Amino acid sequence: MGLKVVVDSSLCIGSGNCAMTAPAVFDQDEEQAVVVLLDDSPPESEREAVMLAVEQCPSAVIRILPA
Repeated sequence: MGLKVVVDSSLCIGSGNCAMTAPAVFDQDEEQAVVVLLDDSPPESEREAVMLAVEQCPSAVIRILPA
């Protein structure tokens, strides 16, 4: 079962937790300091890191949808 990741960067507060937790999936825009989604369908090997990023997001802007 694959992952489908979506983010709402308009609500991001720029904590950077996601980019630190799952750097293959998330980055942070240097100018606006908001989340940048690098891979909206990451491999299964990234599941644990993505789930942790979701849990650690203080503004709850990351969601996992059924793939």
